[in-house]
Amino acid sequence: MVDTHTHLHFHQFDGDRNVVISNFEENNIEFVVNVGVNLEDSKKSLELSKTDDRIFCSVGVHPHDAKEVPEDFIERLEKLAKDEKVVAVGETGLDFFRNISPPEIQKRVFVEQISLARKLNLPLVVHIRDAYSETYDILRTEPLPEKRGVIHAFSSDYEWAKKFIDLGFLLGIGGPVTYPKNEALREVVRRVGLEHIVLETDCPFLPPQPFRGKRNEPKYLRYVVETISQVLGVPEAKVDEVTTENARRIFLEVEK
Repeated sequence: MVDTHTHLHFHQFDGDRNVVISNFEENNIEFVVNVGVNLEDSKKSLELSKTDDRIFCSVGVHPHDAKEVPEDFIERLEKLAKDEKVVAVGETGLDFFRNISPPEIQKRVFVEQISLARKLNLPLVVHIRDAYSETYDILRTEPLPEKRGVIHAFSSDYEWAKKFIDLGFLLGIGGPVTYPKNEALREVVRRVGLEHIVLETDCPFLPPQPFRGKRNEPKYLRYVVETISQVLGVPEAKVDEVTTENARRIFLEVEK
Protein backbone atom coordinates (compact mmCIF):
# COMPACT_ATOMS: atom_id res chain seq x y z
CA MET A 1 0.00 0.00 0.00
CA VAL A 2 1.00 3.62 -0.50
CA ASP A 3 0.01 6.34 1.96
CA THR A 4 -0.11 9.44 -0.23
CA HIS A 5 -0.66 11.91 2.63
CA THR A 6 1.16 11.72 5.95
CA HIS A 7 2.45 14.27 8.47
CA LEU A 8 4.92 12.00 10.26
CA HIS A 9 7.07 15.00 11.18
CA PHE A 10 4.26 16.42 13.37
CA HIS A 11 4.71 16.44 17.14
CA GLN A 12 2.16 13.65 17.61
CA PHE A 13 4.85 11.21 16.41
CA ASP A 14 7.71 12.55 18.53
CA GLY A 15 7.50 9.63 20.96
CA ASP A 16 7.61 6.74 18.49
CA ARG A 17 8.31 8.08 14.99
CA ASN A 18 11.15 5.64 14.34
CA VAL A 19 8.99 2.70 15.40
CA VAL A 20 6.15 3.76 13.09
CA ILE A 21 8.58 4.04 10.16
CA SER A 22 10.45 0.83 10.95
CA ASN A 23 7.13 -1.05 10.83
CA PHE A 24 6.37 -0.02 7.24
CA GLU A 25 7.47 -3.35 5.79
CA GLU A 26 5.58 -5.39 8.38
CA ASN A 27 2.46 -3.30 7.68
CA ASN A 28 2.76 -3.59 3.88
CA ILE A 29 3.56 0.10 3.31
CA GLU A 30 5.57 0.50 0.11
CA PHE A 31 6.14 4.24 0.50
CA VAL A 32 4.54 7.39 1.92
CA VAL A 33 4.33 10.99 0.75
CA ASN A 34 5.00 13.19 3.78
CA VAL A 35 3.37 16.58 3.37
CA GLY A 36 4.46 20.03 4.51
CA VAL A 37 2.02 22.84 5.31
CA ASN A 38 4.24 25.95 5.27
CA LEU A 39 7.86 26.85 4.51
CA GLU A 40 9.39 25.84 7.84
CA ASP A 41 7.18 22.79 8.12
CA SER A 42 8.11 21.74 4.58
CA LYS A 43 11.79 21.88 5.57
CA LYS A 44 11.04 19.49 8.45
CA SER A 45 9.12 17.19 6.13
CA LEU A 46 12.02 17.16 3.68
CA GLU A 47 14.53 16.44 6.46
CA LEU A 48 12.45 13.46 7.56
CA SER A 49 12.21 12.15 4.00
CA LYS A 50 15.99 12.01 3.81
CA THR A 51 16.10 9.51 6.70
CA ASP A 52 14.37 6.67 4.86
CA ASP A 53 14.10 5.50 1.25
CA ARG A 54 10.37 4.84 1.70
CA ILE A 55 9.53 8.43 2.64
CA PHE A 56 9.05 11.03 -0.07
CA CYS A 57 8.09 14.64 0.44
CA SER A 58 5.61 17.25 -0.73
CA VAL A 59 6.37 20.90 -0.01
CA GLY A 60 3.79 23.66 0.08
CA VAL A 61 1.74 26.25 1.93
CA HIS A 62 -1.62 25.21 3.36
CA PRO A 63 -4.47 27.73 2.92
CA HIS A 64 -4.52 28.30 6.70
CA ASP A 65 -0.89 29.48 6.46
CA ALA A 66 -1.32 31.59 3.32
CA LYS A 67 -1.55 34.90 5.21
CA GLU A 68 1.88 34.31 6.77
CA VAL A 69 3.93 33.84 3.59
CA PRO A 70 6.88 36.19 2.98
CA GLU A 71 7.13 38.01 -0.34
CA ASP A 72 9.75 35.59 -1.62
CA PHE A 73 7.93 32.45 -0.47
CA ILE A 74 7.61 30.93 -3.95
CA GLU A 75 11.37 31.26 -4.59
CA ARG A 76 12.09 29.60 -1.25
CA LEU A 77 9.55 26.88 -1.96
CA GLU A 78 11.08 26.26 -5.38
CA LYS A 79 14.50 25.77 -3.82
CA LEU A 80 13.05 23.08 -1.53
CA ALA A 81 11.04 21.51 -4.33
CA LYS A 82 14.11 20.90 -6.47
CA ASP A 83 15.41 18.34 -3.98
CA GLU A 84 15.34 14.77 -5.34
CA LYS A 85 13.12 13.57 -2.49
CA VAL A 86 10.35 16.06 -3.31
CA VAL A 87 7.63 14.50 -5.47
CA ALA A 88 4.79 17.06 -5.22
CA VAL A 89 3.78 20.63 -4.40
CA GLY A 90 1.29 21.03 -1.54
CA GLU A 91 -0.55 20.92 0.68
CA THR A 92 -2.12 23.85 -1.06
CA GLY A 93 -5.66 24.85 -1.97
CA LEU A 94 -8.61 26.70 -0.46
CA ASP A 95 -10.32 26.41 2.93
CA PHE A 96 -13.34 28.65 3.39
CA PHE A 97 -14.67 26.67 6.36
CA ARG A 98 -12.53 28.50 8.88
CA ASN A 99 -11.09 31.31 6.73
CA ILE A 100 -7.98 31.50 8.89
CA SER A 101 -6.42 33.29 5.93
CA PRO A 102 -8.49 35.80 3.89
CA PRO A 103 -9.96 34.14 0.77
CA GLU A 104 -8.20 36.42 -1.71
CA ILE A 105 -4.81 35.69 -0.13
CA GLN A 106 -5.59 31.97 -0.19
CA LYS A 107 -6.37 32.19 -3.90
CA ARG A 108 -3.20 34.11 -4.74
CA VAL A 109 -0.94 31.74 -2.81
CA PHE A 110 -2.71 28.72 -4.37
CA VAL A 111 -2.29 30.06 -7.91
CA GLU A 112 1.40 30.76 -7.34
CA GLN A 113 1.93 27.18 -6.17
CA ILE A 114 0.06 25.80 -9.18
CA SER A 115 2.44 27.79 -11.37
CA LEU A 116 5.44 26.40 -9.48
CA ALA A 117 4.16 22.83 -9.83
CA ARG A 118 3.77 23.31 -13.56
CA LYS A 119 7.24 24.86 -13.86
CA LEU A 120 8.84 21.92 -12.04
CA ASN A 121 6.57 19.25 -13.56
CA LEU A 122 5.38 18.13 -10.12
CA PRO A 123 1.84 17.01 -9.19
CA LEU A 124 -0.28 19.03 -6.77
CA VAL A 125 -1.64 17.96 -3.38
CA VAL A 126 -4.87 19.97 -3.16
CA HIS A 127 -6.76 20.76 0.05
CA ILE A 128 -10.41 21.80 -0.33
CA ARG A 129 -12.94 22.60 2.38
CA ASP A 130 -16.16 24.48 1.71
CA ALA A 131 -14.55 25.77 -1.48
CA TYR A 132 -15.13 23.15 -4.18
CA SER A 133 -16.56 25.59 -6.72
CA GLU A 134 -13.82 28.19 -6.19
CA THR A 135 -11.03 25.59 -6.30
CA TYR A 136 -12.45 24.01 -9.44
CA ASP A 137 -12.70 27.38 -11.19
CA ILE A 138 -9.01 28.03 -10.50
CA LEU A 139 -7.87 24.55 -11.59
CA ARG A 140 -10.06 24.74 -14.69
CA THR A 141 -8.52 28.01 -15.85
CA GLU A 142 -4.87 27.83 -14.71
CA PRO A 143 -2.25 25.90 -16.71
CA LEU A 144 -1.69 22.69 -14.72
CA PRO A 145 1.24 20.30 -14.27
CA GLU A 146 1.12 17.29 -16.56
CA LYS A 147 0.47 14.82 -13.72
CA ARG A 148 -2.23 17.06 -12.18
CA GLY A 149 -2.20 15.51 -8.69
CA VAL A 150 -4.52 14.50 -5.86
CA ILE A 151 -7.64 16.07 -4.39
CA HIS A 152 -6.68 15.37 -0.79
CA ALA A 153 -9.33 14.00 1.61
CA PHE A 154 -12.07 14.25 -1.02
CA SER A 155 -15.34 14.89 0.81
CA SER A 156 -17.93 16.01 -1.72
CA ASP A 157 -20.37 14.21 -4.02
CA TYR A 158 -20.05 12.32 -7.31
CA GLU A 159 -20.75 15.40 -9.43
CA TRP A 160 -17.73 17.21 -7.98
CA ALA A 161 -15.66 14.03 -8.11
CA LYS A 162 -16.40 13.74 -11.84
CA LYS A 163 -15.41 17.36 -12.46
CA PHE A 164 -11.98 16.95 -10.84
CA ILE A 165 -11.42 13.54 -12.44
CA ASP A 166 -12.21 15.08 -15.83
CA LEU A 167 -9.44 17.62 -15.15
CA GLY A 168 -7.09 14.66 -14.62
CA PHE A 169 -6.92 14.55 -10.82
CA LEU A 170 -7.08 11.51 -8.56
CA LEU A 171 -9.15 11.43 -5.37
CA GLY A 172 -7.43 10.86 -2.02
CA ILE A 173 -9.56 8.43 0.00
CA GLY A 174 -8.84 7.78 3.68
CA GLY A 175 -10.39 7.09 7.07
CA PRO A 176 -13.68 8.95 6.51
CA VAL A 177 -14.77 6.32 3.97
CA THR A 178 -15.05 3.88 6.91
CA TYR A 179 -17.41 6.07 8.97
CA PRO A 180 -20.89 4.50 9.21
CA LYS A 181 -22.73 7.70 8.31
CA ASN A 182 -20.51 8.49 5.31
CA GLU A 183 -22.49 6.61 2.68
CA ALA A 184 -22.06 9.58 0.33
CA LEU A 185 -18.29 9.04 0.10
CA ARG A 186 -18.73 5.30 -0.36
CA GLU A 187 -21.11 6.08 -3.22
CA VAL A 188 -18.42 8.26 -4.81
CA VAL A 189 -15.95 5.36 -4.56
CA ARG A 190 -18.53 2.99 -6.01
CA ARG A 191 -19.12 5.23 -9.01
CA VAL A 192 -15.58 6.40 -9.83
CA GLY A 193 -13.79 3.05 -9.38
CA LEU A 194 -10.23 2.19 -8.42
CA GLU A 195 -8.58 3.81 -11.42
CA HIS A 196 -9.30 7.29 -10.02
CA ILE A 197 -8.33 6.70 -6.37
CA VAL A 198 -5.23 6.79 -4.19
CA LEU A 199 -5.07 5.84 -0.52
CA GLU A 200 -4.16 8.27 2.25
CA THR A 201 -4.34 8.59 6.03
CA ASP A 202 -3.70 12.32 6.67
CA CYS A 203 -2.09 10.98 9.84
CA PRO A 204 -2.11 11.93 12.65
CA PHE A 205 -5.63 13.07 11.67
CA LEU A 206 -8.76 11.34 10.32
CA PRO A 207 -8.33 7.82 11.73
CA PRO A 208 -10.61 5.03 10.45
CA GLN A 209 -13.71 4.05 12.40
CA PRO A 210 -12.10 1.54 14.84
CA PHE A 211 -9.62 4.23 16.00
CA ARG A 212 -11.73 7.40 15.98
CA GLY A 213 -10.48 9.77 18.65
CA LYS A 214 -6.99 8.26 18.49
CA ARG A 215 -3.89 9.10 16.48
CA ASN A 216 -3.96 7.89 12.90
CA GLU A 217 -0.92 6.25 11.28
CA PRO A 218 -0.01 4.55 7.98
CA LYS A 219 -0.70 1.00 9.14
CA TYR A 220 -4.40 1.87 9.46
CA LEU A 221 -4.64 2.14 5.67
CA ARG A 222 -5.72 -1.50 5.72
CA TYR A 223 -9.10 -0.45 7.11
CA VAL A 224 -9.54 1.91 4.17
CA VAL A 225 -8.59 -0.89 1.78
CA GLU A 226 -11.05 -3.22 3.49
CA THR A 227 -13.92 -0.75 3.10
CA ILE A 228 -13.12 0.04 -0.54
CA SER A 229 -12.93 -3.70 -1.23
CA GLN A 230 -16.40 -4.19 0.25
CA VAL A 231 -17.87 -1.21 -1.60
CA LEU A 232 -16.54 -2.29 -5.00
CA GLY A 233 -16.87 -6.05 -4.51
CA VAL A 234 -13.24 -6.69 -5.43
CA PRO A 235 -10.45 -8.43 -3.45
CA GLU A 236 -8.40 -6.31 -1.05
CA ALA A 237 -5.30 -7.32 -3.04
CA LYS A 238 -6.81 -5.68 -6.12
CA VAL A 239 -7.47 -2.43 -4.21
CA ASP A 240 -3.86 -2.47 -3.02
CA GLU A 241 -2.49 -3.25 -6.49
CA VAL A 242 -4.40 -0.59 -8.43
CA THR A 243 -4.09 2.24 -5.89
CA THR A 244 -0.38 1.54 -5.47
CA GLU A 245 0.14 1.71 -9.22
CA ASN A 246 -1.81 4.98 -9.33
CA ALA A 247 0.43 6.44 -6.61
CA ARG A 248 3.61 5.28 -8.33
CA ARG A 249 2.48 6.81 -11.60
CA ILE A 250 1.63 10.20 -10.08
CA PHE A 251 4.48 10.59 -7.60
CA LEU A 252 7.42 8.47 -8.71
CA GLU A 253 7.31 8.60 -12.52
CA VAL A 254 8.08 12.32 -12.65
CA GLU A 255 10.98 13.99 -14.43
CA LYS A 256 11.80 17.41 -13.03
